[in-house]
Amino acid sequence: MPRPVRGSAGYRAVLALPHARTPFAAALLARLCYGVLPLPLLLALRDGTGSYAAAGTAVGLFGLVCALLGPLRARLVERRPVALPALAAAHALLLTALAAGAALTLPVWAAIVLAVLAGLFPPPVGPLMRTLWGELAADEEQRQRALSLDTVAESTVFALGPVLGGLLVAAWSAPVALAACAALFVVAFAVFAHALRGRRTPTAPSSSGVVTGPLRAPGFAPLLLVVAAVAGALALDEIAIVATWGAGVAGPLLALFSVGGAVGALAYGRRTWRAGPGRRLLVLAAAAAGCYAVPVLAPSPAGAGVALVLAGACTDALLVTGYLLVDVLVPAGSRTEAGAWVNTAYNLGSALGSSAAGLLVDRAGAPAGFTAAAVALAAAAALAAALRSPLR
Repeated sequence: MPRPVRGSAGYRAVLALPHARTPFAAALLARLCYGVLPLPLLLALRDGTGSYAAAGTAVGLFGLVCALLGPLRARLVERRPVALPALAAAHALLLTALAAGAALTLPVWAAIVLAVLAGLFPPPVGPLMRTLWGELAADEEQRQRALSLDTVAESTVFALGPVLGGLLVAAWSAPVALAACAALFVVAFAVFAHALRGRRTPTAPSSSGVVTGPLRAPGFAPLLLVVAAVAGALALDEIAIVATWGAGVAGPLLALFSVGGAVGALAYGRRTWRAGPGRRLLVLAAAAAGCYAVPVLAPSPAGAGVALVLAGACTDALLVTGYLLVDVLVPAGSRTEAGAWVNTAYNLGSALGSSAAGLLVDRAGAPAGFTAAAVALAAAAALAAALRSPLR
């Protein structure tokens, strides 16, 4: 990794930026909604339909629609900020309908239709907050610190969300917990929209295209390729670990990835790097690929644990770098949408990695998953480096 030079500003300076703390706190509350939602949603649909298969299908389609349409919702909110609370209200209304249907028992087709409709409206929060950090920060060094802090905070909230969701289900019931999530969406995004009011103004469409938007920006497609690959590699590795050592060992091991990610992102954000963000992205992707190769060379829980700690550090630092590159590669007016594309690439990469891992483990055994994780990520980094783009 390129040699760093020590920066002067710390994370306190980031939070001391004018108009930073209130939107950041409001964004954490809004993100908590997404962290809490999955478990109550799944269990409420199971209660309503009487089938885990139907509930899983509905939740899967919800997630797919949510991910694929994320950039379009981000574009809408970037152009028309007043749409943010409206999206939250529509999303909350459909979640409430799902909760009511689950309490009264609903047909499978109705559960799937309501879940798909709910997936149309989840409002963006991460892309908006990261765009705001780009506007508030004085320079790239401060922007890097802000994005590192934001990434760690988001990961922490998403780690705590399922715990809170489980507590809500245990204390009440899954449908009631889902209704509580719906109410939290309305409150959280009302607070977030109010915090953003006056800080940002509607942006005019950039010249990068009406349909493809930031995808036409030079270097942005290779960035998405690397992000999708790093998510796919993690999914491959996770399933290979479960298949090799079982869920009891896999749980603590996979937690190490989050620990490594938080430490790595915070350490990465405190440094000023000599190399540009495009080159750093490629170096971090190659380093993460090397980390995933460790269980191939040292097939033991200890080897997998070391690999996950280091891979987590590389991955979160890579995501911070990817968010930095959005400001570099994408013109103003499309950066919130571009941030949503980064999220979509990560989610789709994770889904593809999980699907591929299942086939590999069944046909070639668990070790093939470890090898595929390292090879796929290394190949994506090599392809992105070979393309003539600003990442080089």
